[in-house]
Amino acid sequence: MANRNVPIPRRQLYIGGEWREPVKKNRIPIINPATEEIIGDIPAATAEDVDIAVEAARKAIARDDWGSTTGAQRAKYLRAIAAKVLEKKSVLATLESLDSGKTLFESAADMDDVAGCFEYYADLAEALDSRRKTPVNLNSDSFKTYVLREPLGVVGLITPWNYPLLMAIWKVAPALAAGCAAILKPSELASITCLELGEICREIGLPSGALNILTGLGPEAGGPLASHPHVDKISFTGSGPTGSKIMTAAAQLVKPVSLELGGKSPIVVFDDIDNLDIAAEWTLFGIFANTGQVCSATSRLIVQESIASAFLDRLLKWTKNIKISDPLEEDCKLGPVVSAGQYEKVLKFISNAKSEGATILYGGERPQHLKKGYYVQPTIITDVNTSMEIWKEEVFGPVLCVKTFKTEEEAIELANDTKYGLAAAVMSKDVKRCERFTKAFQTGIIWINCSQPTFNQLPWGGKKRSGFGRDLGEWGLESFLNIKQVTEYTSAEPWAFYKSPSRN
Repeated sequence: MANRNVPIPRRQLYIGGEWREPVKKNRIPIINPATEEIIGDIPAATAEDVDIAVEAARKAIARDDWGSTTGAQRAKYLRAIAAKVLEKKSVLATLESLDSGKTLFESAADMDDVAGCFEYYADLAEALDSRRKTPVNLNSDSFKTYVLREPLGVVGLITPWNYPLLMAIWKVAPALAAGCAAILKPSELASITCLELGEICREIGLPSGALNILTGLGPEAGGPLASHPHVDKISFTGSGPTGSKIMTAAAQLVKPVSLELGGKSPIVVFDDIDNLDIAAEWTLFGIFANTGQVCSATSRLIVQESIASAFLDRLLKWTKNIKISDPLEEDCKLGPVVSAGQYEKVLKFISNAKSEGATILYGGERPQHLKKGYYVQPTIITDVNTSMEIWKEEVFGPVLCVKTFKTEEEAIELANDTKYGLAAAVMSKDVKRCERFTKAFQTGIIWINCSQPTFNQLPWGGKKRSGFGRDLGEWGLESFLNIKQVTEYTSAEPWAFYKSPSRN
């Protein structure tokens, strides 16, 4: 087991390159979801602190040491941060698990991905220098034109608790690569590692104000950030209702937003798959990884009727083999959900499904060997119909609902029967069929013969009520750039639109 005695640092807000106590001096307790014990606290920012952070960010953009940097100069900072994350990987991973309940294996993988994301955007920052000014040929002797890519300015980044540092970095890294000054507001349910990012930035000498970190409650810190007149963009990952509030606040100032708001993603399994075990493991990984607290979780299994019985049998055997324990224990593959509120919410979804007539095939309650902590067994629910809450609503927990189909047409109709449109998966060895489903799925992300693999180079985002805009890839960088066209009249001849007074 990892060292659970890693001390929880007592940090303040990270503003203007230094630690600052919140104006109102309030703090929020940190609860370890595996033990339900208070293990520390974080500062609680309010509108007054948002004002101070925005001013620090504006000053950073106005100063040469950040506002006038080249992409190559910014890349050095990003690579230095990546190196520090790897240097502190063990401690950061342990803190992440203590804070969020994430298994240590997954937390350690997250830290590798955090470093990789900074490295990736360091490369893109360097490449941006050659693309910053792009000539446009108009086939005209009278005009010279070019397009400038410039940082948007001060950006607010509001991020979730399920991948506390990694999801923050999906926004922080491209924002810094673009040359923006950022204000990060992580979820109050899991903020420790985001505050440690502040310490890393301080250690590597990131110019003051380039990144500011405000922990606190959504209405008290996130709300004022979204509605602040000097914040030029908001990028948000989280729940649909909060996303709507952010969009409403930003709309008053016609402020651009990017929203990633979760989903109810399908995984469609056909009877032509060669190996039930391979498909079963991907199905499990798609819903039980990170204890099901994944925006893109393939939480609706749509399996062909002819193999449904055999496939569910394999799925049960795999599910019963998952080690549920303290997340710091070796080989733990399913830890607690993040909070008491989330625990109650997940169990309510399960009880509602049962009362609506669905069958709890497996799980559905607390594991008997764990008396403390917000643990929920991996749960499989069958006899589901499309009017049930469990079919329609995002649970954000280790709960898989199952429905069968006979034909391709029926499978596509079931897969798209959701208000969300983040991701979808299809399991089949028929290449043409996979191509048909790729076209038919109404989502931003599609997995063929797998579920959930994620790469820095590829765009991440959805459609419908899963939001709009993209994180990751070159699209993640472009979302923090302003496009400016410049047109110069180069002819010595007059424009001759009006009659010249000198010729009267």
